[in-house]
Amino acid sequence: MGELGAFLKIDRAATPERPPGERVGDHREFVRTLPLVELREQGARCMECGVPFCHSGCPLGNLIPDWNDLVYRDRFREALDQLHRTNNFPEFTGRLCPAPCEAACVLEIDEGNAVTIKQIERAIVDRGWDEGWIVPRPPAQRTGKSVAVVGSGPAGLAAAQQLARAGHSVTVFERDEAGGGLLRFGVPDFKIEKTVVERRVQQLRDEGVDFEFGTEVTGPLAGFDATVLATGSRVPRDLPVPGRDLGGVHFAMEYLYGRNRAVAGTAEPAISATGRHVIVVGGGDTGADCVASAHREGAASVTQIELLGEPPERRPDDLTPWPLWPMKLRTSYALEEGGERSFAVSTTGLTGNGRVQQIHWMQNSGAPPFEPVPDTGESHPAQLVLLAMGFVGPEAGLLDALGVARDARGNVDAAEFATSVPGVFAAGDARRGQSLIVWAIDEGRRCARAVDAYLS
Repeated sequence: MGELGAFLKIDRAATPERPPGERVGDHREFVRTLPLVELREQGARCMECGVPFCHSGCPLGNLIPDWNDLVYRDRFREALDQLHRTNNFPEFTGRLCPAPCEAACVLEIDEGNAVTIKQIERAIVDRGWDEGWIVPRPPAQRTGKSVAVVGSGPAGLAAAQQLARAGHSVTVFERDEAGGGLLRFGVPDFKIEKTVVERRVQQLRDEGVDFEFGTEVTGPLAGFDATVLATGSRVPRDLPVPGRDLGGVHFAMEYLYGRNRAVAGTAEPAISATGRHVIVVGGGDTGADCVASAHREGAASVTQIELLGEPPERRPDDLTPWPLWPMKLRTSYALEEGGERSFAVSTTGLTGNGRVQQIHWMQNSGAPPFEPVPDTGESHPAQLVLLAMGFVGPEAGLLDALGVARDARGNVDAAEFATSVPGVFAAGDARRGQSLIVWAIDEGRRCARAVDAYLS
């Protein structure tokens, strides 16, 4: 497995990225892959662990040591086969997953020294596309059963592909004008170019999956033997403070949807950061995407504020010991491009004359219940405020119309993917709540197995 002792001789290589000053001038992907020789050296660092914890760190159970070793041996075609055994869309996860597998890598016991799993994963699948190795795999025979999949995000696409390959006739219903869900409309092109999404959608078409775009499903679908709900967790968390109803205060997805359509040339955006003082409320990936998009629009300033306190710079072993995902300080790609960041901030109000002009906040204790710190009130210019505080659950309309039971958090109650309504299943964020893309793909795959068993 790999090169004996390579992890002692070869340092972990940083992910190649275009310089911040260059990439803010366009919307092309800014992350690059290592040259072949360096990539193979990184694969060689994967040691023959007695227990490869990267397997448990990855929700998909990716066969990481196997394809690391194959890359080291320059057997990329076989590495691609191993990658696809557990992951339908490794080019999605290789670009967008935060890589919990690397946090669980045995080499990460020496913090910052994990195998470059994410880089290798992306390099394998990108070469697969470049070489023409990735082709449609339609089923040898059809079962005569039909399945409707509602939602074309990663969970819906994974479920659709697995069910189609099992021989079922699959139709995917998507209310937006193109497939991919938030992959297409919620994540900027400079993180994943939309041709990367579209070629997978085309692969599904070539495998027999039908797509109905621009179709809002509002109730039961007739003529199908089973239905999969993969509608995501799309209800955003709001900010209940005075001034919330002022103009210029928007949910993050309103802004990012507009930016993605503008970059694609399909619509003029209704929200613009150009020349404005922008405040992004929320410190996660969606907030970072708002910060970076505002940079590319030429915002006057961008500030990202976070409710939680500043985490420690290194893994706190008393809170998140290896191999758990470490709660430590990270600086996003967006903040490397510019902007300010503040932790332990509680927004107290927004003011303006019909349109927001200022935001007001106080410092808090940094942890629940986020008690305000006296005499720490501040006011800052704010001409565009973007709320990126996560999502609280799936939209209720379709769920109510179908009559499916929900859990205490408002998600679809489907412990083994089957809902309370016979023949109706759920997968992805609609079932488990807001989560990672790697979980969505895993959910779609496992839900497809449950549907296939039901139809059989």
